[in-house]
Amino acid sequence: MPAIYLDHAATSFPKPPCVAAAMTEYLTHVGANINRGNYGAAQQAELVALRLRRRLCELFDFADPTHVVLTPGNTWGLNLVLGGALHPGDHCVVSGMEHNAVMRPLQQLVRQGVTFTRVPCDGAGFLDLRALEAAFRPNTRFVVLAHASNVSGTLQDAAAVGKLCAERGVPFCLDAAQTAGHLPLSFRELGLSALSVPAHKGLLGPQGLGALLLAPDFAKALTPYVTGGTGSASDSEEQPAYLPDKFEPGTPNLPGIYGWEAALAWLQDVGVAAVRAHDLALSRRFLDGLADLPGVRLAGPADPARRVGVFSLDFVGRDNAEIAYRLETDYGILTRCGLHCAPAAHKTLGTFPRGTVRFSTGWSTTEADIDAALAAIRALTAE
Repeated sequence: MPAIYLDHAATSFPKPPCVAAAMTEYLTHVGANINRGNYGAAQQAELVALRLRRRLCELFDFADPTHVVLTPGNTWGLNLVLGGALHPGDHCVVSGMEHNAVMRPLQQLVRQGVTFTRVPCDGAGFLDLRALEAAFRPNTRFVVLAHASNVSGTLQDAAAVGKLCAERGVPFCLDAAQTAGHLPLSFRELGLSALSVPAHKGLLGPQGLGALLLAPDFAKALTPYVTGGTGSASDSEEQPAYLPDKFEPGTPNLPGIYGWEAALAWLQDVGVAAVRAHDLALSRRFLDGLADLPGVRLAGPADPARRVGVFSLDFVGRDNAEIAYRLETDYGILTRCGLHCAPAAHKTLGTFPRGTVRFSTGWSTTEADIDAALAAIRALTAE
């Protein structure tokens, strides 16, 4: 029985063939580090890293590749901005739909004297903008928002949040884990100070890599969270003040950088607008198929235009974990069951502590995959 992969919210699969080929090329024929040698292979690797930064600028309407910081992943990037921007006595604002990549570091900062306000969201996961306005304080130093929920796919109005932050002079960070590569994003138009993205989801690269795009003024004020060797300013024991070195200590993931650069080249050829159109068509098909099914509750919005291709289902009166197991063993459909590292989102959606069965689509998902998933859901709910 062939597997039907519907866990793209966790990581995209399969990757474009060029990703593995580029990583193999580096490991087989290059092998050198960057910023630590002047020989040809090292220079070649530096050029690939620069091409990756430039592609990220192009994808996200961002001006300066030196302010594209390559990280070990989205969680690392979010920790960097939270830990670097917030100090004892500071206040932060988040939504009621945040992932633990935000909430766990924030809870750690609370023990160091930081406070935060969790702005409520409605039953579909949408942020209450009036409550957000009321949440600002004189000591508010940062706002962090998950652009789309990894639980329900709920797509927030990031532009409206950016406008409110700009009016108050408060830096705004967007966690684009579930939207980067799935829909067009403009750093400039959204009024961002920071944009954090992972390589391995909609941007189709390998795991263990991400990027943090930083506005110049925000980057200048940001305290490095991790420091160490950069291959630059080696006569000093102080971290360089210039970017990207300020936030890139240690040896980078060069195989991943090669793979991600190839993935972004492939994605740019396809076009993010085409990916969004594909996601919307699949979302409509899946949501239409669920509309008349008894015993299944959809968490999040039913309007495809207000979400991404992440769907959490609660099988009422059934054990969701058993349903996920049966989907795999009986039908070959791979999903993710549980709380998805986002207990706050599940509390907002009314699915805590049961959790849900999450189906999530990507570029490789077909209409036949959606139809097979719907047929399996119908069969299981009919038992």
